[in-house]
Order: sequence, then structure tokens, then C-alpha cells
Amino acid sequence: MTKVERLFDVAYYARETYNLQHYLSTKYNGKWQAISNQDFVETANDISKYLIREGIVPGDKVAVITTANRTEWNLLDQAVLQIGAHTVPIYPTVSEEEMEYIYNHSEAKIAFVSDEDLYRKTQKIKDRLSFLGTVYSFDKIDAVVSITEIIAEGKQLNTDEEVEKLKASVQPNDLASIIYTSGTTGKPKGVMLSHRNIIENFMGCQDRVPLHYGKDKALSFLPCCHVYERMLLYLYQYGGISIYFAESIDKIAENINEVKPNVMCVVPRLLEKVYDKIIEKGSKLTGIQKKIFFWAVKIGEQYSVTGSGNPFYNLQLKLAQKLVLRKWKEGLGGELDLIVSGSAPLQPRLARIFSASGMLVMEGYGLTETSPVIAVNSIVHNRYKIGTVGMPLSNVEVKIAQDGEILTKSPCVMLGYYKDEQKTAEVIKDGYFHTEDIGELDKDGFLRITDRKKEMFKTSGGKYVAPQVIENALKASRFIEQIMVVGEGEKMPAAFIQPDFAFVKAWAKGKGIDIGNTNEELVKNQAVTDRFKQVIDDINKQFGHWEQVKRFELTPQIWSIEGGELTPTLKLKRKQIREKYKKLYAQMYGHE
Repeated sequence: MTKVERLFDVAYYARETYNLQHYLSTKYNGKWQAISNQDFVETANDISKYLIREGIVPGDKVAVITTANRTEWNLLDQAVLQIGAHTVPIYPTVSEEEMEYIYNHSEAKIAFVSDEDLYRKTQKIKDRLSFLGTVYSFDKIDAVVSITEIIAEGKQLNTDEEVEKLKASVQPNDLASIIYTSGTTGKPKGVMLSHRNIIENFMGCQDRVPLHYGKDKALSFLPCCHVYERMLLYLYQYGGISIYFAESIDKIAENINEVKPNVMCVVPRLLEKVYDKIIEKGSKLTGIQKKIFFWAVKIGEQYSVTGSGNPFYNLQLKLAQKLVLRKWKEGLGGELDLIVSGSAPLQPRLARIFSASGMLVMEGYGLTETSPVIAVNSIVHNRYKIGTVGMPLSNVEVKIAQDGEILTKSPCVMLGYYKDEQKTAEVIKDGYFHTEDIGELDKDGFLRITDRKKEMFKTSGGKYVAPQVIENALKASRFIEQIMVVGEGEKMPAAFIQPDFAFVKAWAKGKGIDIGNTNEELVKNQAVTDRFKQVIDDINKQFGHWEQVKRFELTPQIWSIEGGELTPTLKLKRKQIREKYKKLYAQMYGHE
């Protein structure tokens, strides 16, 4: 039996342990196409042979960019790693400037892009790239060597012994991948992760994630280049979980109903959007149906995953599930038992209501630098507490510094930042990685995150404000799609708010309010502004007077990855948002 010590060992272990015909599946031209674990290993070997022939040697960097997750990304990852080279995953949404920086900083020797748009994006900056040679593609593009051609040529090469020799030379502590952080501020940093880093992480997650090995199906849609999804992909493969790659975030509902997955990994924003759509449908009901719907929602939002000792509540819960909540699960394929949430704070009510609907939500916490999971909630051995990110993994140590910063030590902590020993030394001290997150461990050992250290700010009155906590509370309102709290050095906090335009328009129509035809008119409408003030005033009561949002501005633009306001995992790019709305900031604080 193959011992899993290097990341590419996972595929060999899976081939020996499970006979999966649907190992990985991608949709091409409207049809799902699967690859077996046997074919996966053989095809990856063919790609390895081709790369060796083209001069790729141990230590070389191979960049890979794909618009959507797909089988080819994983084949290439396997092929590159097993010959001792290193992958450099790049987000498809990075700016030209960031792409140029990553290519040059990593010294990528070759690159693989998924499609013609990304090929053009790379070619546009090609003359500014110091190291990059050939650019290959996953799709067929004129005058570009595709992965299909690479596989065909690789099959003709009799260099299997050379692949085996290179495989044998790769050590567990060797660098596997350089993952550039999407960066909410400044230039991206190249996080160096070894084979052992990621293996220790998914092995440490095994006793937390209640999967049915050899049976379950997973839907993958978060970017493969994000270490959170990537680590889970290795865990799925190790456990014989059939993986289906979603076409896009827009088609996720359609893909869920086609695949009927048992597990998927999400960011909180996706759950928020699903919840909002369900509530919107419920709002259109009338009479007794509407009353029953919102009664069931209220019951679901009081749910305790670890069980309630209240017999009357349990009776109500059973009725709410039968009449309403189970339909939520049916609407998401009917088989989705487990949702793993990470990357940003999750509203506790979402964890409660989705879990009450039969879809257990496990919130976890980690960083790219920690491969990534530090802690995660789990019903296994009753290690679950809503409002926390769970208990640290068994192979991960966590302690809280005097200033509240979360420090961690484990075999999952990165090798360091590529070409930046100084920054590495700043974050890894005495063996502990300094996360720049603020948190606390409760008496039962559960970790609670309160905010990002570098995102906290001090008002002119000397009071500290934790923006994420306030933002999360305000996003519970259906009026608010996105919000960013600001106010460093100012008298009080204020906020930029991107309204949920569809909901606001429906609200205005129901009230007979004319808000015009454009988003620009909507955000300037006095009735709309007054309603938002009411929402904020209500939620402000949860906070100390120094934390309360006293002023706000509504923005007419939809915040997006493409627009530069959000990272690929839908977190706020605070620096960019602040710069984009600097005139609104000046208005709020009277700096004009």
C-alpha cells in the first residue's frame, strides 16, 4: 500500500484503495465527463514525460491559471509535483500588474492557462516577463499547444523510468507550491507550502469531517488555487470521494441539482445569497403559508446542533422541518449533508438554520500560511459550538498572545514567504506563526475570532473598533449586500454600503415609492436613505456607543471580484474600496 508522504502519493493511494470510475468529473459542452483514478494516474504520467522532454527539471516553477475548476488543473498539479517541480497557481481575476508581478517574482518557467481570454491576458504582458517561456492551454486555441496534444505526445515517450526516478527523489519537506495570497492590501506574498504541510493538514482534518469514504460525492467550486479548496480536494481524493467541478458560481444551483453532492465547501457569502433567495421566495407567499414559512425560519434560527433538551422546542422543530425546512435541502439536490464554511466569519443564524434543514454547517478557520485549517467545528465527538470556529486540529497548537493575537505552531505552518526572509521572520517567531487575527480560547478549548489585527482601528477618541464584527451584524439585514466600516482616526465609525438592489427595489415597489430607474437614483432617494438609517440604528443597539455607525453612504456600484472590490473568495479589498470611494469618505467626515 502506498504511504502518503508527498502530495502526488494521494492519487496512487486512491487507485489502490478505491476503484472509482468517477474520480474527477468536469462538464464539457453541456455533458459531464469523468476520469477514473486509474486513468488519472496514467494521464498525469504522460504529462510528466512531456514536461521532462521540454526541459522542466526539479525546482522549476510552473504557473497555472484557470477560469473554473476542472480536471486538467489537478492532472497538471500531479504531473508537476511528481517530477520535483513546483506549481504556482494564479487567480484568473488578478490585475495585469499582479499577474506580471507573480510571473516575474516566482520565475515561472512555463505557464498553463485554461482558455483564450487568459492566454491573451498573458500574451499582453509577455514582453515584460523575464523568465516565462512557453504558454500552454487546457482548451484548444489556434497556434497554442493544448493539454490534449501534450497527453498524446507523452503517451509516445518511453521515459517512465525517469518519472519514477524523479518521484523517488522528492522528499516530504520539499517545496510543493508557491501560493500567492490574494491580498486585501499591498502586493501578494508568495507562501511556500511543502508536501508535508498540506498532507498534515488534510490528515488532521480527517477526524473532524464526517465523510463516507468511497461513497460520497463532492461539488467543488471555490478556486483550486485557493489552499482551502485545494486541501479539501486532496482529502476527497484520499477518501475516495467523487469530485465534480462546478461550471461557475452562476451555475452552482443547476450543478448542485445535477450532481446531488453530499458535501461542498463554501464561503459565507454564498450561504448568505442562498438564504436571501429562499427568504425572498417565502416573502412572496400569502396568508397562512407565509406565516408558517417565517415561523419555521424563526424555529430554525434557534437550532442547536448538539441538541436541545427542550421537548416543546424539539416538537416545534420537527414540525418546522416537515413543513418548510426540509424543502431547503431538497432545493439543493436533496443529498447535501455537509457544508464546510471558511475564509470569512459566518453569521451564527446561518449555521443554525442550514443545519436545522439537514445540511450540517461546519465553520472553520485558517490561513494560506497554515495550509490552511487551524480549527474547525465538528459533530464528531461533539466538538461543535456555534459562534466559534471550533477546536484546533489535534496536530495544531494554538495560544493567545497578550494583545489577543492568535499564535499557532504545527507541521502545517508554511516554509516561509518566497524571497522574503525578513517578512518570514516577522511572522514566525520562536516556532509560532503570528496570524494577525484577534481571538480567544474559551474554557472548553473552542476558538473564537473577534477581528483582524491589522483591520482594527482606533478612533480619534482612542477607542478600538473591530469592523468585521459590526459588518457581520449589519449584513444580517436584507437591505445590505456588502458593507465596509471605516473611521480610523475619526470621531466615530462610518460605512460604505452596497445595497441589495433587487430587495430594495421590491421594498420600494411594495411601499409605492418611486426610486427612479437607475442605481444612482436609488442610492440618492431620501426614503431609501431613511430606511437604511433605521436598519443601522436598530443594529447599533448591539454595540458600544464608540462602535456604532453614525454615518454612511450608499454606493451605486455592485461590488465584485472583477470590479476590484472583492478578493476571489469574496472578502473585502479594503484599501481598494477606500480609494474608490474617497470622495464619499470625505463627505461622510466633512473633509471636503
